[in-house]
Amino acid sequence: EKSAEISANQRSQNLSDPPMPSLAFLDPAALMRVKSLELRARMVMEGFWKGLHRSPYHGFSVEFSEYRPYVRGDDPRFLDWKVMARTDRAYLKKFEDETNLRAHLLLDRSRSMTYGSGGYTKADYSATLAATFAYFLMGQQDAVGLTTFDRGIDSHLPARNRPGQLRQILLQLEKAPAGESTDLGAAMKGLHELIRKRSFIVLLSDLLAPIDDLERQIGYFAAARHEIAVFQFLDPRELDFDFDKATHFRDKESGRDLFVDPATAKAGYLGRLNSHLEAIRKLCAKNAATYRLVPTNEPLEQVLFEFVNLRRG
Repeated sequence: EKSAEISANQRSQNLSDPPMPSLAFLDPAALMRVKSLELRARMVMEGFWKGLHRSPYHGFSVEFSEYRPYVRGDDPRFLDWKVMARTDRAYLKKFEDETNLRAHLLLDRSRSMTYGSGGYTKADYSATLAATFAYFLMGQQDAVGLTTFDRGIDSHLPARNRPGQLRQILLQLEKAPAGESTDLGAAMKGLHELIRKRSFIVLLSDLLAPIDDLERQIGYFAAARHEIAVFQFLDPRELDFDFDKATHFRDKESGRDLFVDPATAKAGYLGRLNSHLEAIRKLCAKNAATYRLVPTNEPLEQVLFEFVNLRRG
């Protein structure tokens, strides 16, 4: 059987810069006890900016919305030497057509997302992170949309940046998952038909479903030159299967009941899980999509930092 350990490659997010320093991050369990989704997102943002101030990217928050890092091949005539003198990093002033991003958050609201072993669910965690992403992007004057799905598209807000848009996104995110099974292929196909302009697609899901259709649809998005980021949320118990005694399980999507002895089932479960995660990692790499496995006990500020680091490019 495959090793029970999730490999470092599976946890990687394809980012080259060092992680954000581990400061006084909010414990997700404590954060999720805050009932207001809007307040949770604001708390994550506040912790993020405090951490960024003390990170190797000190000064980056001031420049992010108007500048981008210099990369080989850029015309050096457009370097901003004043910013370089302050930050010791080479930045180019963005042209007007580079400053506005169209981002679409694609959020899984199927019943499997209602699992959680730490007093909150994958749905709670992913909705909070989606709200935080929306706050950040709209703060950068980017257009943000939200599509929720289960067996198909449940709701769709087109990407906009106008008064009231963020509030509409938060209202959708506050709704409890009501779907049953997950059909990633149908949801992504529906979103592909709705999006006409080149955009940034952010998929947030536990991806506990057959991935054949997912691979096909990600290929379509990549062929259309959309940028793609995939965030996969799994509860720590789903990652380590750390149960001490025979346990009764119920499949949240099918309703099927199972009685499992962890001592005999653990190795096989972890082997299949690792194979599934490896397949997802490979299909994302094949289509130049950023992939990030997110255990739901990880501080949200850390995930947000990596998301912002991705947007720097």
